[in-house]
Amino acid sequence: MSPLNFRDRFTSDRGNASVEFALVAPLLMLVALAVLQLMLAIHVRTVITSAAIEGARVAALVDGDLARAESRTRSILESNIAGTAVQSIRASRVTAGANDMFAVVVETELPLLGFYGPTSMKLTGHALAE
Repeated sequence: MSPLNFRDRFTSDRGNASVEFALVAPLLMLVALAVLQLMLAIHVRTVITSAAIEGARVAALVDGDLARAESRTRSILESNIAGTAVQSIRASRVTAGANDMFAVVVETELPLLGFYGPTSMKLTGHALAE
């Protein structure tokens, strides 16, 4: 391999791939981390909503025992990453039209990084009283 002369060095494409990678890699990493953050936020929201619904079902099946509804919701969330973000759990009996229902409300902070920081959420699960 012969050394390149002065004019060929500026017109050659040798070494472009490493420079392009150095420019594009940080952007790709930023996009990948944003996707992971979104996946975490959706997972936490889904798990908390499911736990609230399960707690409301327990209250509906156990003759309206609100303490057991809160306990069931808390036990589901304690075994998951979403449980670390929970601030409070409240169960209550509500009436919607002619229907008696149980509601479990979970207040939490969604663990976000970046522009928004932690975001508060209030998620509610409902179940019809039997």
